[in-house]
Amino acid sequence: MARIMSSPYIGYLIVQGNYKWALGGCVVFGLTDALDGFIARRYNMKSFVGSILDPAADKVLMTTLTLALAYNGLLPTTLAAIIIGRDISLSLAAVVIRWATLPPPKSPKRYFDLSIPSVEVRPTLISKWNTALQLLLMATTLASPVFGVPANHVYLLALQWATGATTVASGIGYLTSKDAVHRLTKAEVAKRIPKPHILPKKK
Repeated sequence: MARIMSSPYIGYLIVQGNYKWALGGCVVFGLTDALDGFIARRYNMKSFVGSILDPAADKVLMTTLTLALAYNGLLPTTLAAIIIGRDISLSLAAVVIRWATLPPPKSPKRYFDLSIPSVEVRPTLISKWNTALQLLLMATTLASPVFGVPANHVYLLALQWATGATTVASGIGYLTSKDAVHRLTKAEVAKRIPKPHILPKKK
């Protein structure tokens, strides 16, 4: 949650031209993300809610970086529109899919109850490549003014084209692939719903 709340401040730093501090904030963001993942795996602390919040925190940061860098002219507006447009399209599709696959009885309360899973999103290969390219693009674009690299450097331009192409391809892949979204069976849902902790009876 702290990472989600810190993203707007990083965006503010970028808009104000404080690229060094913004870059430092992103480094801290990445380190805490890696630490959270290590702790969850090491001590088996994974949860359905965590599986939603962790990607959400990453997406909030990526969206913030995209908008802030485009606002300052470090990222092409067209590319920013492609990235944000894909995310909006997938978010709208997720809203519809969530309601369609919600186990009965359906209600707004159960819809927003993250402890009741209904589908599992399985990233496609192209989406994994796109995620890596987006991370690399945002990092190098943010670092470019810190190290005096021009925004129209051939390396950055090539990275922008590759990111744009894979963003479009991954969006189409999610919307058309039958394997990208897996509807959970009743047995799978039952396994993933947290069971209430029952205290032992006193003798």
